[in-house]
Order: sequence, then structure tokens, then C-alpha cells
Amino acid sequence: MRMASHPLRWALLTELAGSDRRVRELVTATGEPQNLVSYHLRLLRSAGLVTVRRSSFDGRDSYYHLDLDRCGTAFAAASAALHPALAPTVDAAGEPSGAVLFLCTGNSARSPMAEALLRRRGGGALEVASAGSHPKPALHPNTVRVMRERYGIDLSGHGTVGLSAVADRHFDYVITLCDKVREVPRDHGAAVSMHWSMPDPAAAGSTPQAEYAEFCRVAAELDTRIRFLSTTMYPTFTPRSVDYVEHRN
Repeated sequence: MRMASHPLRWALLTELAGSDRRVRELVTATGEPQNLVSYHLRLLRSAGLVTVRRSSFDGRDSYYHLDLDRCGTAFAAASAALHPALAPTVDAAGEPSGAVLFLCTGNSARSPMAEALLRRRGGGALEVASAGSHPKPALHPNTVRVMRERYGIDLSGHGTVGLSAVADRHFDYVITLCDKVREVPRDHGAAVSMHWSMPDPAAAGSTPQAEYAEFCRVAAELDTRIRFLSTTMYPTFTPRSVDYVEHRN
């Protein structure tokens, strides 16, 4: 709590809660000098609340990401230390609403996995789509395998989609998963634009086993981010004081 209570660090955490950001974007958002912003980002990284990943599009840039699971654990522990009843989780009331578009380059790995995971969490109440700036001919085999084996989702009949196929649709949220797509400016007309800096799992593995492991890791990170995102799409929240248990297929 002491780490987060500093005004600038809290402003950085708040900004990163909405989207992954580069240092210069955080400087603009906070209005503070770059050396001061970088100093406090280092403190947040040392506390494990923030991570950093080099841009896959421009190696001179890096994206900072808020570890929401770590923040939730740390803040809940601090609350519980004050009083056991202050260790809440959240119940979402009503149905989630909104239209969400996930974008990456090939629409063969990251964005279709994100689409499938949010569809499952939304229970059919959300309009969810994905597309690629340069779509591949088909989904990567590991995309289909990971979704089936780890999450019980069948994507065997799912094809890839280009940006032109969704150009005329309105979306409340546009979430870019690829640094290249994010760093090539486009006006998607969404009320909320977010960026999740996710590496391409198909480019990471030196062996088939390593590649599959990277697909599993990326899918797990997407699932965590989507769990937090989907909760914000419900109209109301009801705090309760019982343990949260994640159920997976």
C-alpha cells in the first residue's frame, strides 16, 4: 500500500490499468518529467506491480504493463491485515454489454484466442470479433490445440479475418494485441482503445515443444487480462467477503 500511495505512482498504476503504455505516453498522461516517471516505474517494477516488455515492432520502445493479479493480491492482503472482512472479491450483477474487437497482425493466434476467451466469459451477451491487418490463410494449429486442451473451446471451424471485414462495424472497445498494429495509427472509432503488448507465440519457440509452451503462456496471460476486462463490462458490482475461485473447463 505504501508503494502505491505515492501520488505519481498511483497515477501511473491508474493509467496502466487501462492499457499498456510506453514511457513517453506516461509522461504525457501525468505531465511529469521523464526522469521522474522512469524512476517511479523502476520502483513499481521492483515491487512486482509492473512489468516491462520490449516492443516487437520497434526495439527502441518498451511497453509497461500492470500486473493486476499481483496488485489484487497485494492490496487484498493489506486490507485483510486491517480486518478480515476487508478482503473482498467482486460479484458482477446483470449481464455484460458492449462490442469488442481484438486486433493483431495475422489473426491466427493472439486475436482469435482473445476473441474465444471473451466469448466464453461473456456468455453470449457480448459482441466479440477479431481481425488481422495481414491475415494468415488459417489459424495456427497450436491456437486450435491450446484452446481445445486448456480451455475446452473448439476453434477447428474458425477462419481468419481481415480488417476490411469489420471496417463498417461499430465497436465500443478496440484492443490491439500486436505492437505493429498498435504503432501504425488507425482510427477505429471506438469509445475505448486499449493496447495489450503480447508477443507472437508462433515466433518464439525454437522447438515444437517450446512453441506450444509459448502458446500456452500467451493464452494464460490473455485469459487473465480478459477476466479483469470482462468484469468491468457489467453494469453493477457487488462486493463480497468470500474467496474467489477460478473455474476452468
